[in-house]
Amino acid sequence: MTDPKASNKAPYGTYALAFFAMLFWGMSFVWIKIVYQYYDPLTTIFIRLVVSSALLVLLALIFKIPILPERKDYKAFLFLAFLEPFVYYIGESFGLQRVSSSVAAIMIATIPIVTPIFAYLKLKERLSIMNFVGIFISFAGILLMIFKKDLSLEYSLAGISLLLLAVFAGAYYTIQLKPLSTKYNPITIIISMNVIGSVYFLPFFMYFEYSDFIQIVPNMELITALSELILFSSIMALVFFVKVVERIGPSKTAAFTNLIPVVTVIAAWYLLPEEIITSKMLIGIFVVTVGVFIAQLKFRIQ
Repeated sequence: MTDPKASNKAPYGTYALAFFAMLFWGMSFVWIKIVYQYYDPLTTIFIRLVVSSALLVLLALIFKIPILPERKDYKAFLFLAFLEPFVYYIGESFGLQRVSSSVAAIMIATIPIVTPIFAYLKLKERLSIMNFVGIFISFAGILLMIFKKDLSLEYSLAGISLLLLAVFAGAYYTIQLKPLSTKYNPITIIISMNVIGSVYFLPFFMYFEYSDFIQIVPNMELITALSELILFSSIMALVFFVKVVERIGPSKTAAFTNLIPVVTVIAAWYLLPEEIITSKMLIGIFVVTVGVFIAQLKFRIQ
């Protein structure tokens, strides 16, 4: 567990790790868009999980980190992996096909404000006034982004719904993770999630997308984007994030998630010519970010 006194005097290196974790996750929405020019979502997810699992197992072997959880916790891990990566990646990946990477990033960034709602429902943890204020402000920012002046939807309803599914899965995953995170090394948990997730996705990948996958000859753009997604987003960002949580705790670490949509907007504007960044979108992102920040001021999982 993190020592509260130590967390108040975290070195600059810890904040640098947090910054790079959010930088990589913010960039991931753009890398996914590039990969989608070649591979469909299930193929992208499956490759990402399998390769990152193999690399993390190698890392665990080098540093002598336990790979398998105890048998009595198998059911808990099976359910945890169902929430994330399975349901979460389905919502995020198929949602990204239907909305811009910037909107997807800002919706995913609301997970920290949905988490206390699940904590209240499942763990009976109290919601603060700041939680309610932050949730209201963030919700208003999302409405600003997804509706036009005539109240018609700016983006696909299916895309928005899928991203909401990812948000709910990610938030509930955070709650379900709590008892396991105090028992196992974070790398052990990540490996278990990725391996089980690979098994969940395998039949869907084989049935729906394998025939298309084997016909594609990867070029340098695809290999580069997929490698960046796996190495930086699926491995380095997770390792950095886990280390930061260990040093300064989950609440302070969660505040850094506000950087994700900012990074995504800048990267999308620079790397994706088709990505249109409007003033309304920027205002909406700012409003949602403020709401997420306010909601985190008083919320802390005990």
